[in-house]
Amino acid sequence: MRKLLLLGFLAGALAMGGCDYLPFGTTPIKDIVAAPANFEGKAVKLRGTVTSVTKVPLLDIRQYTLDDGSGEIAVVASGDLPAEKTKVMVKGKVESTAIIAGQSLGLRLRESERRDSF
Repeated sequence: MRKLLLLGFLAGALAMGGCDYLPFGTTPIKDIVAAPANFEGKAVKLRGTVTSVTKVPLLDIRQYTLDDGSGEIAVVASGDLPAEKTKVMVKGKVESTAIIAGQSLGLRLRESERRDSF
């Protein structure tokens, strides 16, 4: 009985560790684009495909565009850039340069964590 409980506990712990790979708990990009003020400064998790990559070494700009099928958002990379057409899961904080009358200017996600090929 004790071994069965331990095995059940270990299986649960492993399952919880893989939760980032499950399609639950992600925010649709269309929701962020539709109401940027509701997400400003908040951490979100997104999944999608990288559609374009931008790198400007002199200005230390590294960003990519993420498309989840509902919309697109610019993602400021914290490390190396992913390749185009790569599927990624990314966590980060929503930022805007300005929000005027509910419309965001410069809407982006500042990446804190990324997992490629989900």
